[in-house]
Amino acid sequence: MLFRDLVVDTVRTLWAHKLRTALSMFGIAWGIISITLMVAAGEGLRVGQETRMKNFGKDILIVFAGRTSLQAGGTRSGRQVHWEDTDYLFLGQESPACRYVLPELGKGSTPVHSRFNNGSLMVTGSLPPFAEIRSLTVAEGRFYNWEDQKEGRRVAFLGTDVKKQLFGSRAALGEIIMIRDVPYTVIGVMQQKEQNSSYDGWDVSKVFIPFSAVIRDFPEKPPANPRQIDRLLVTPKSLEEHEACKGQVRRALGRLHNFDPRDKEAAGIWDTVENAKNFRMIIDGMKYFLGGVGVVTLLLGGIGVMNVMLVAVRERTREIGVRKAVGATRGAILWQFFVETLIVVLLSGGIGLGAGFGLCALVNLLPRQDFFAGMLFTWQSSLLSFGLLGTVALLSALYPAARAAAVDPIEALRYEAGG
Repeated sequence: MLFRDLVVDTVRTLWAHKLRTALSMFGIAWGIISITLMVAAGEGLRVGQETRMKNFGKDILIVFAGRTSLQAGGTRSGRQVHWEDTDYLFLGQESPACRYVLPELGKGSTPVHSRFNNGSLMVTGSLPPFAEIRSLTVAEGRFYNWEDQKEGRRVAFLGTDVKKQLFGSRAALGEIIMIRDVPYTVIGVMQQKEQNSSYDGWDVSKVFIPFSAVIRDFPEKPPANPRQIDRLLVTPKSLEEHEACKGQVRRALGRLHNFDPRDKEAAGIWDTVENAKNFRMIIDGMKYFLGGVGVVTLLLGGIGVMNVMLVAVRERTREIGVRKAVGATRGAILWQFFVETLIVVLLSGGIGLGAGFGLCALVNLLPRQDFFAGMLFTWQSSLLSFGLLGTVALLSALYPAARAAAVDPIEALRYEAGG
């Protein structure tokens, strides 16, 4: 039998049993749709969260001073530890695995006013690389640079909400704002950004000034140490050196402030690198679980197709006997039922892929939250779907085809349907 005739004959057979064929195809199609949607949703959630994490900062270790919980160097536990404005210089020398070590000092609820409006805002001071590691993108003007830091210039970079509050729709560059009655010149405005976390407020609601200026103009008031700062921001040179960088920072701070480097209470570290790894593990686990549900659905659909084809073999036993009696070979019978099953599986799989892709596209047209990047149909999910579909097609086709090819022609000619 020519392949064209074989396909035509197969289509006629399937069309003669439309309901049975449609029900068996539904299982395969639904399995493919499930895999596609679940993997796409997991990928969209992962990408969305990673984007928001990058908006907060790039591989940052935020080091907070705390209270000792271990005795060290003859000092008692429970001693309050404070970072100072020059600690970052020592840490930079003692931590070769770290790319940046930056001080940060924030002044919350600080009176700030322009010619047009005023507010009680967060004023933050650090070094120029702060903009890079905290993902502060410039929309207008510039961020403060090393010359501003070296000379202690009174310049300010505004978050988007601060700019709106102080200037509305007016231009802010070059304007003077008063921070606790100290004049600062606006040199830049930040681009709008979304954050999923913060340690002292959203960046869009802050005023950023050079570290040398905030230490000089707004030191801690007595009895606090005027050189005291809030925290240190640290970034590793690479993800591979992340743990080494963290360990070097702990050891350097322990020597500098006389506490045990193992004392996590004395130097609390918010490790965004570790948090990102843990989140990625959760998302991957969820994606694999949901994908596994789709795989099981797909395999169950394949079993349904196999059962339908076994019924078809039984119903067409006499037909198989006639074909063998007139010279059809075992291979021809095997090939006929194999192609029939293959067409059912591949057709339903193609419908499932098309429907899955279409549903992803429809969902992406709807408004969505920032933490979700949409239904991302990836080449990995496509390959996974096609690979599983091919496996299911092969497994579903082999057994019914082998049963059909093994029919004894003499017994088949005696066979009576329903007997």
